[in-house]
Amino acid sequence: MTSEHPEDSVARLNTIVKAYDVRGLVGEAMTADIVAALAAGFVDEVGAAGSDVVVGHDMRDSSPEFAAAFARGAQARGANVVNIGLCSTDESYFSSGALGAPAAMFTASHNPATYNGIKFSRAGAQGISLDTGLVAIRDRAAAYLRNGVASLPAEGGYRELDVLADYAAYLRSLVDLSGIRPVRVVVDAGNGMGGLTVPAVLGRAAGLSALPIEIVPLYFELDGTFPNHEANPLEPANLADLQKAVVEHGADLGLAFDGDADRCFVVDETGAAVNPSAIAAIVALREITRVRAAGFDGEIYVIHNLITSRIVPETIEAAGAIPVRTKVGHSLIKDEMRATGAIFGGEHSAHYYFRDFWGADNGMLAAMHTIAEFGGQERPFSAFAAEYTPYALSGEINSTVADVPAAYARIVEHYTGRAEFDEFDGLTVTGITSADEPFWWFSVRPSNTEPLLRLNVEAASQGEMGRIRDEALALIRA
Repeated sequence: MTSEHPEDSVARLNTIVKAYDVRGLVGEAMTADIVAALAAGFVDEVGAAGSDVVVGHDMRDSSPEFAAAFARGAQARGANVVNIGLCSTDESYFSSGALGAPAAMFTASHNPATYNGIKFSRAGAQGISLDTGLVAIRDRAAAYLRNGVASLPAEGGYRELDVLADYAAYLRSLVDLSGIRPVRVVVDAGNGMGGLTVPAVLGRAAGLSALPIEIVPLYFELDGTFPNHEANPLEPANLADLQKAVVEHGADLGLAFDGDADRCFVVDETGAAVNPSAIAAIVALREITRVRAAGFDGEIYVIHNLITSRIVPETIEAAGAIPVRTKVGHSLIKDEMRATGAIFGGEHSAHYYFRDFWGADNGMLAAMHTIAEFGGQERPFSAFAAEYTPYALSGEINSTVADVPAAYARIVEHYTGRAEFDEFDGLTVTGITSADEPFWWFSVRPSNTEPLLRLNVEAASQGEMGRIRDEALALIRA
């Protein structure tokens, strides 16, 4: 243990436990002692004494140390640690599902190199949020920081396990890419974990058969300092190298993964970014078609969060399935996947969830579905994706707002009589359409961590979207 006063460690702990995971600055907030205490609290909360607990980590410099600290804390409380080493977050979910064991993944996803964090799963890749156990883990960890981690008489065991080949084979079993036309794909791994998983799943690194896919690698070297650009494809600047490379190589499409490779973004053959809602619609249609082809004639549910494009529920309904609108949030959607038995779920942020993957999100699986659908037809990707991008979207626009209720009141006053309102998650304003008022809607949601309001607008045309966007921003920022 360090010489730091226990209450100082507890104060740090309270700053890093977020709504759906643990995340903070290495050394300043995330320390080995705090990680060991969290591991002990996690084992106690999920009842894993005498059972396996999976631990994996990304390529950040601090990740191996934290994974080792986690193993110490977990073993002290009687868990048998299964160390899967370097892995993507969806590999961690695969291990949790395949082994039926709770898991901890060390990553800060798309955050800069100075950050790290933990994504916890119950057995079967079930998410853990503040509402479903993370508070209890935090409080147990706080007690261990104050009093020390009490070891059980029989400490847990430890073994190492390489799951990459099994993970790759499992994904190949879910999406058959062997019969598609030959495609060239540029992949920007951003020096993140996609550099490990893409060659295994789409190539031959895991000993699987060759696919009709030519991979042009970009930044596949694992490097937690992110020397080329941050592994955050949500920021347009981080797509620039991929967009340029797709055009230079005459590729059919490009894929960009975030740092822990659980999210995947797509660009077409011109280098233009494809909206994640279009990918959600494409994958939803494939999954609905597959389930129907297997002979299931009951009700099929597909999840989308409230700020995905209108094309997503339209595609789901046109295919004879039932769209389920949810709030924004990783663990919320995982819970809804299980509650509804949904076969698929899509978010605007390029998280894609699959019933066949224990309800967890998997960017690689979404990429495989997209390539499979594209590779089964002859159009260029831009024309292929246009079918699923009929409306104009603003993307997320953030505004610093000190008084959120006042901003809401201004919006409601301005649009009363012209729109309908709901407060399912923030404030959603939907235009009352007519011959003179084309389709539009927007969502305004407060950030969980900053004094920000997040605006998303969609409309029937670019001009209408711009008009509503500017109106809404003026009201928000007044």
